[in-house]
Amino acid sequence: MAVNTPAVSDRHSYRETKTTTPAAAPPHVERDPQVTRLIYAYMGFATFWLLVGTFIGEYLGIKFTMPDLEQIPWLSFGRLRPVHTNAVFWGWSSLALIGLALFVVPKTSNRRLFSPRLGWLSLVMINVAVLAGTLTLMAGINNGGGEYREYIWPVQLVFASAVIIVAYNLIRTVATRRVNEIYISNWYIVAAFLWTIVVVVIGYTPFFQTNPISHSVIQGYFMHMGVGMWFTPLALGLTYYFLPRLLNKPIYSYSLGALAFWTQMLFYTLIGAHHFVFAPVPWWIQTIAVIFSVGMLITLVAGTGNFLLTMKGSFRKVFRSYTLLFILAGILAYFFWSAQGSLQALRTLNLAWHFTNFTVAHSHLTMYGFIAFLIWGGIYALLPQLTQRAPSRFLVGTHFWLALIGLGVYSIPLMIGGTMQGLSWIAGAPFIESVITMMPFWIWRAVGGSLMFISHVVFAYNVWVMRPVTQTAQATETAAAQAGVTA
Repeated sequence: MAVNTPAVSDRHSYRETKTTTPAAAPPHVERDPQVTRLIYAYMGFATFWLLVGTFIGEYLGIKFTMPDLEQIPWLSFGRLRPVHTNAVFWGWSSLALIGLALFVVPKTSNRRLFSPRLGWLSLVMINVAVLAGTLTLMAGINNGGGEYREYIWPVQLVFASAVIIVAYNLIRTVATRRVNEIYISNWYIVAAFLWTIVVVVIGYTPFFQTNPISHSVIQGYFMHMGVGMWFTPLALGLTYYFLPRLLNKPIYSYSLGALAFWTQMLFYTLIGAHHFVFAPVPWWIQTIAVIFSVGMLITLVAGTGNFLLTMKGSFRKVFRSYTLLFILAGILAYFFWSAQGSLQALRTLNLAWHFTNFTVAHSHLTMYGFIAFLIWGGIYALLPQLTQRAPSRFLVGTHFWLALIGLGVYSIPLMIGGTMQGLSWIAGAPFIESVITMMPFWIWRAVGGSLMFISHVVFAYNVWVMRPVTQTAQATETAAAQAGVTA
């Protein structure tokens, strides 16, 4: 039987090849109009929140250079900054990753999605949560100082309930699969949902947070687990599907995939406290976080090596496809900037970089350079396949280069300025000197952010071009084509 779904193989083990080669999926799994509309709706709303969230981020970048631009409370930095981060976290990234997962899990399980209706319900609930969260944050109603968990608990409860519904939908799909083994993409995807449910419960349960110290420990756990056990496993799991599919070859090694997966599950769960090195948090908790942060290098080498070795011999094809270039850029960002995070956990470097603008650069290099680029690669790979509509190569390339160059213009100055900022604090200079030092670097931040936002506008147009064909439009196009043939 021909294999259309990507397989995982290992050159040294027949058993591994056998257990990770799914059978070909029937056409209805791939070309279901109902599921196509559902997935496109996820991509459409994700793109909407990308534009909203990054427009606010662009406005905040301008306010760094023009702090007296306006004095409206709803538009103050303290209110808009969490609106920006939560909109791109829970609105853009989460919706896009879930939408792609709703295709990949049924595809690799060789069956239909268990319940498209539950898919629509979770889509509505997530949008309601993000909209309500945005409005409450702008009104000054928030969960306190917890970064990335600023949504008040009723809002986050709606989001968490949607995540549980999606998890149920995907797990039921995997449980009734028509292949013997669970493809490695589904390991990552299902693990992301299970871990996130646990993380949200811990992050919003007050019993663990009875004093400022315990609150700080839980905060470090929540914010890093949100990135490492929600966005990262989802993005990597999807890449394990789209990369082999686009290259038309199996993943290089099942063994490396399994090593990367289990070390991710082991090491990432205990590194959140490296955000509070030198803080009044127990020293042993900080030390464990530092050790496990360094241990993540094993995960990075195994995962990145697996992807790059899969590309080996196909780089000419990679460089001719912007879809594959998005994925390659995301893979490289995953390795380099995650490794940077491991180094940043070391006490010597943490002393100079933490709480500076260097951290802002790092967060964008990972969430944008890694997560967003892999999402874009998945979207450009999937939507044309589902809708039979593709954007022009020129516009996809415009999106790629504007986003890549913009990220560099944004991040490199912040890393340089952030290092100077940290050294200024260590030297005991007046705080205002570090602010003055950062001013020219904030201008570059605004320029880079502008380029990135323009790329998102181009991407939004490309998503519109890839919209599903309605039955009426399809009939019209068919009639026109037939008329052309007749003429």
